[in-house]
Amino acid sequence: MAPPKDGKDGKPASRAQVTGVVVFYLVAALSMVMANKWVLNTTESPLFFLWTQLLIAVLLFVASDAMRLLPDRISFNPQVCRGLIPMVGLNVVGLSFSNYTLKYVDASFYQVARGLVLPFTVATSFVVLHSRPSLRIFIACATVTAGFFIGVFLDGTPVSLVGISFGVASSAITAMHSVVIKQSLNVVDGSALLLSWYTNLLSAIVLLPLCFLFGEGGAIFELLFGGAVATSGMSPLTTFFWGSLITGALGFLMSIASLLSIKVTSPITHMVSSAVRGVAASLLGMWLFHDIITTGRASSIAVILFGSFYYTWVKHQETQKPALSGGYERVKMEDVEAGKEYKPK
Repeated sequence: MAPPKDGKDGKPASRAQVTGVVVFYLVAALSMVMANKWVLNTTESPLFFLWTQLLIAVLLFVASDAMRLLPDRISFNPQVCRGLIPMVGLNVVGLSFSNYTLKYVDASFYQVARGLVLPFTVATSFVVLHSRPSLRIFIACATVTAGFFIGVFLDGTPVSLVGISFGVASSAITAMHSVVIKQSLNVVDGSALLLSWYTNLLSAIVLLPLCFLFGEGGAIFELLFGGAVATSGMSPLTTFFWGSLITGALGFLMSIASLLSIKVTSPITHMVSSAVRGVAASLLGMWLFHDIITTGRASSIAVILFGSFYYTWVKHQETQKPALSGGYERVKMEDVEAGKEYKPK
């Protein structure tokens, strides 16, 4: 497998860079899921909660830029904003669906509810990039899909159909998101930092009116002025405040971590790290929120992981073959994206 590219000069990322980015992504993502679940258990306004996270991330970007802590200076260019419309739209919808999924399902079931990311990713690559999957790729996708259905229908534990529906929709959005991120990086000259800044800022602007459009006005008013006390002794507003502060800071790190994970690592490595994150989230959900990990649920996660890792192995094997038995050479995806003319050797 060719080393992933890093930066504008196209130099391969070192093993230390890849390892650091993966670990950074896993820690930030796991912390984000657990903190999100903590707040979503007590609030009826998940969109407003998401908006406060984005707002805090934007403020952290501005503060970091003012103190010259960022490698690139942030800016605001209307032309760039227009080029990022698909990215922002998918980001708002994807984050919203992800929050709704986490609100309606256990943290330990979150991996299963969003278990169709791989099949949707392969389908998106086929439609958008015209990449025809092999038979073994189909087998991997079928295995992952089987794992999803095991967790949803054969586990025996009652699950929220609303949460599952949001999970399936979130999986589809995530698959498209990876492709759009690659394309959107060209709009900001390959700067993952600038892409993260614009995405957070524009998503916050778009999301605020949606909070009221989707009927969260009453819940927001109750949260800010209701004065109810949670069963744990901490008021919903206090929980919301600290949760927003923590997850907003984590979101600031997460937005950079996820972009770096896709840019510095390969898409396969990013997918595998996401799978590892899902398993760890299930274990943490059992420990922190006393979720029940049944045999069916554990089997579902195991089958999804097996299919994901089988897919990774197959993709690695396929990329190691410079020429197929038919005698033609594969065109590198980097050359296709750059629009280079293919010249057979």
